[in-house]
Amino acid sequence: MHARLPKNFVLEERLERYRDQIELDPISWAGTWAEAAQAIGSTPFSSVRLDLGCGKGTFLVEAAKAEPDVLFLGMDAEPLCVAYTAQRIALANLANALVIPGKGEAVASSFAPAELQRIYLNFPTPYPRKKEASKRLVAFDRLMEYREVLGTDGELRLRTDSQPLRDFALGELAAAGYEIVYRSEDERSDHPDGPTSEYETRLSAQGAKVLALWARPTKEPQGTAPERSLSLADYLPDDLFEGTYVPHGMSGTIVNLRNRRARRG
Repeated sequence: MHARLPKNFVLEERLERYRDQIELDPISWAGTWAEAAQAIGSTPFSSVRLDLGCGKGTFLVEAAKAEPDVLFLGMDAEPLCVAYTAQRIALANLANALVIPGKGEAVASSFAPAELQRIYLNFPTPYPRKKEASKRLVAFDRLMEYREVLGTDGELRLRTDSQPLRDFALGELAAAGYEIVYRSEDERSDHPDGPTSEYETRLSAQGAKVLALWARPTKEPQGTAPERSLSLADYLPDDLFEGTYVPHGMSGTIVNLRNRRARRG
């Protein structure tokens, strides 16, 4: 999901204007985020949470407004998303939010063991093809890295419109030693007042439901990736979502499979 550069939007100028809301050297803060990011004269933040793949920062800013004693950090690899998130943080005058340019593999080096109390994965890119499976933010190797920075008291929260990605994640979480503490087929109904992301707003308008998994790394991990199919096509329902909402990023795959069935008669 690559963000498009709007007309007359000068990325470099926007990044410079909101540079105080962007942290370019997160490694130097590992182990000290709660204290180092506090305002002068205030007490350290009660906890540190990461919105991984934060997009344009809608969820991050809403969450930070609701809990000013918590430090919210957004991380995204898209420079445009970093610029928008930094702008939103600045315009909201938030002292408890920052954005970090980076990909999922940067998490392990950006935080000390057990430093994060929560990681949010809001509508992550599903990467449905087998050859791209390692890019998924819920892939086994990523989950093993999150274990270290979360600790046994931390929590990973996945929110997605994609049943195939959710079902793939269940196997990965089990192998990586996570315990499911909450599961929902319609999380927005369970938590109507929670913060929203721009993807949730857009996809919900198209008929999407928020599928949610909250998990804690409390069990002994399997140690190696589980034996499983890496293609999300193998996690599709038999009816191929006939007559219902098709998850974002899966429409091409489903069209191909439907056409194949039609040819077979």
